[in-house]
Amino acid sequence: MFIAMIGWGASWVHAKVLSVYINEYELIFLRNIFTIITMIPVLIISKKYFIISKKSLFLSFMTAVVMIVYLKYYFLGTKFGTASLGGALVTTLIPINTFLIMALFFGKKILKKDILALLLGAIGVLTILNVWTLSFDEIFTEHNVYFIFASILWPIITIISSKSTNTSPLVFSFYMYIFMTIIVLLFFVDINSLDYKRYDSIFWMNILSLAIISTTFATSIYFVGIEKLGTNEVSSFIFLVPFSAITLSIIFLKEEVHFTIFLGTILTLWAVKILNNIKIFRRKKTFIL
Repeated sequence: MFIAMIGWGASWVHAKVLSVYINEYELIFLRNIFTIITMIPVLIISKKYFIISKKSLFLSFMTAVVMIVYLKYYFLGTKFGTASLGGALVTTLIPINTFLIMALFFGKKILKKDILALLLGAIGVLTILNVWTLSFDEIFTEHNVYFIFASILWPIITIISSKSTNTSPLVFSFYMYIFMTIIVLLFFVDINSLDYKRYDSIFWMNILSLAIISTTFATSIYFVGIEKLGTNEVSSFIFLVPFSAITLSIIFLKEEVHFTIFLGTILTLWAVKILNNIKIFRRKKTFIL
């Protein structure tokens, strides 16, 4: 789980590097090709195979459409902004936005602790954006808006995919990647226009790592972890994602990360902990003989 979360955090670094070579739709296409290829043996070995209901197949198509839009904003935000900011802002905002959408549109009850958590989360997000020292125009820059849109779209993906029943999440994801690939091929990508001559070793290392480690491996481990350990146990590992994105951005991209990003990330993650009743440290069971 630890390595899987590092892989998710690394996806922001990969996107930043790849933005020099390709656009958002080419990224989706190339990443998905390698993801689909590497997911096939995972599905066979895990005995999930490729069985999916008609309802889940339709939902995977709907999820694919929203996922394409999400990845567009995720990619553009990282291209024009920084991987560290995106990794901190988007990954911490997603669970908060998910809670708000569920409360506003699906009748989720808001408790007093939730109000406190949302206020804490708001302060954390504002701190990540460093609103205390920036002007209005500087706060709502193009890349910040892209990141905010991405953090709103992911909860929609989560809600749509949660409606799928009696289908393995791995199988659901597999068909989602297939639908995404078909859609971008039909409307956004011309294979003949891809400039393969520009794709050097750095490009291939990043696109393969993004597909195999950050997507196939990390996603598979996450879902296996839920089955073996339970949702609450696995949820605590999500806290590693923003910090791995920040750390890897510093190491590989030489990004200068302000203290406000670290402080804001801690505040926002604490809000997520309160909202979702996540226990990071658990008491070990003691046995009396």
